[in-house]
Amino acid sequence: MIHARDADTRSASDEELDRIDAWWRAANYLSVGQIYLLDDPLLREPLRPEHLKPRLLGHWGTTPGLNFIYAHLERVITARDLNAICIVGPGHGGPAAVANAYLEGTYSELHPEVTRDEDGMRRLFRQFSFPGGIGSHVTAEVPGSINEGGELGYSLAHAYGAALDDPELIVFSIVGDGEAETGALAASWHSNKFLDPKGDGAVVRILHLNGYKIAGPAFLARIPRQELAALLEGYGHRPYFVEGSDPEVMHRQMAATLDEVLDDISRIQPRGGTLPGPWSPRRSSCHAGERESPASRARGAGAHRSRAGSR
Repeated sequence: MIHARDADTRSASDEELDRIDAWWRAANYLSVGQIYLLDDPLLREPLRPEHLKPRLLGHWGTTPGLNFIYAHLERVITARDLNAICIVGPGHGGPAAVANAYLEGTYSELHPEVTRDEDGMRRLFRQFSFPGGIGSHVTAEVPGSINEGGELGYSLAHAYGAALDDPELIVFSIVGDGEAETGALAASWHSNKFLDPKGDGAVVRILHLNGYKIAGPAFLARIPRQELAALLEGYGHRPYFVEGSDPEVMHRQMAATLDEVLDDISRIQPRGGTLPGPWSPRRSSCHAGERESPASRARGAGAHRSRAGSR
């Protein structure tokens, strides 16, 4: 029987969780800098008006949650040597995707002019959603991106297409709460019915509910947990809930949940890595590829409620 459950067990070590938290905080800073700062990227001077962008475009609301998810995906992809790709569905989630690609080094590989020093950070911040720069969504300039975050509703369709195309792939698909209200996304929950559990790639859907979409409350974040679980179970998924406001608790829950989900996938598809080892922040290319099956996606992280600073 497919059922909702809480993840409260421990998997990652204290040292690994400390590294994940440090990565998360660094990514949050890089994201804020992209949205707000025009100069003085390390805040060496007292903040002045000329340090700020005259026009702000980019949304903080979804960003901490995306950085939180990405930090945890870095651990499991590296530790398990997964062939995985991360698809970021939330609109205006560009700051998070760019920040994490910059942290892991892949952004500077693709854009060598954005160096990994103070001058490079200044350029990284200044170019975001700025004339002659890059868009506020997860655009083609982001390493590994196959989904344009501003075209809301297609993240799951792209995720399942990638999994059908590559049987060795695990696709982590992050669905935004506003995006989840589109017709295209609502229909895409049924895509699990087209995957062969053993022969195709796998899709781990992560529903990122931070409570609000751009114009108001998101209804999937406001309905009772039991109703949300029933909805996802009806689609054939097994939802796991990771939610709260204490980062330390959230990190433990998320690490345990991802390990359980990936262990479940590996039991169906033995190709997947099953023995997580020591993790350190290094380039793991979350934009590489991931996999799932109807049963594994059903058992995959069907629902992820993250409220840790994501408002």
